[in-house]
Amino acid sequence: MKVFYAVVFGCILVLGLPLNAVSLWILLCYHGFRTPNVVFMINLAISDLMLVVTLPLRVYFYATGTWPLNKLTCVSISMLFRNNIRSSSIFITFISVDRLLAVVYPLRSRHIRTPSNAVRGSVLVWLFLVLLNIPEGIGFSKRLDNTNETICFESVYSGDPTRSPVGYIQFALVFIMLAVNFGCTAKVFWTLRHHLSESAKVNSKMNVMGIFALNLVMFVICFLPVSVIPLTQVTGSDFTPVICLATLNCCLDPLCYYFSLDAFWKKREEDDARREQMTSQTG
Repeated sequence: MKVFYAVVFGCILVLGLPLNAVSLWILLCYHGFRTPNVVFMINLAISDLMLVVTLPLRVYFYATGTWPLNKLTCVSISMLFRNNIRSSSIFITFISVDRLLAVVYPLRSRHIRTPSNAVRGSVLVWLFLVLLNIPEGIGFSKRLDNTNETICFESVYSGDPTRSPVGYIQFALVFIMLAVNFGCTAKVFWTLRHHLSESAKVNSKMNVMGIFALNLVMFVICFLPVSVIPLTQVTGSDFTPVICLATLNCCLDPLCYYFSLDAFWKKREEDDARREQMTSQTG
């Protein structure tokens, strides 16, 4: 099974690294911080890249069964994985709420949906994650001190740290974010069904609903199992299968960028055409 896990993490690395690196480059170079939606996507891509760069060490660990580095590195990599689950769930929820406001309340939400507010929200998210890392990192470090051999991932996920207060905070966070995403999906679906029924807007509807459907899939498959199962299983259980599922989110997030930015590119093309028309009329 360890060899199988090494292959799975290796495949995720091969797909996730180029997808997220290219996505981040496109977001920064072609979109910047112009809209709150893009700000959240940039933070989501950064979170995924932080997870992906740790996968080579996971591949090595499961392929050889040994951990070649020190305890601090093991704890840091474990923190990056948990931060990815939490930050991804939050930023995906931010994207869903932003799409909800844009579709359902486009005029009333203009003063809320600003890039500056999105940047402030993102900073608060990262500060919140750092505060969670302090007690959790201390707990992981103590767990490693109690083992005769530094076995890293198997050690930090096989005992009390998974049932620490921070573990229950993660479960509550993911569950709340899932509920918010489900509510946003239902509200947007109802709005699109009753107010955007023209056939000319089918593609736009498909893009918007594609975002919400993908977000719900990631919560159900990637975030929820890794937050619930460690709290319900006995000490010493193997949590690697749900960790593999959770890591898949870094390969699914670029699809979210595609569905969102497809409509953005069309809007940008329309804006460019409008500017050219105004320029020609002025000339």
